[in-house]
Amino acid sequence: VQLVESGGGLVQPGGSLRLSCAASGFAFGTYYMHWYRQAPGKEREWVATIGNRGRTTNYAESMKGRFTISRDNAKNTMYLQMNSLKPEDTALYYCNAKIRLVNYWGQGTQVTVSS
Repeated sequence: VQLVESGGGLVQPGGSLRLSCAASGFAFGTYYMHWYRQAPGKEREWVATIGNRGRTTNYAESMKGRFTISRDNAKNTMYLQMNSLKPEDTALYYCNAKIRLVNYWGQGTQVTVSS
């Protein structure tokens, strides 16, 4: 199992970024997928989840209306569109797959929101 995040960077408050998670080594279209994030000095927190077919999505309260999770099963890729970014969204963003009770993580992609 391999998960590789990309798309992070430095953005001004109010800006947007689109993160990607390229998955390999497992039947991507079979599993729910998740985004998490970890800010400096804080615990890792759940951001969003998408069902295996992309029809079901759930978001942490603070992300609702600003973030959109999606997936392309033909490309084995998951996305996180982040709009109206705030300084408190600064964190390392991880994609996650839970396969047979085992958590798999990517290396993370850094998002920094600052003027």
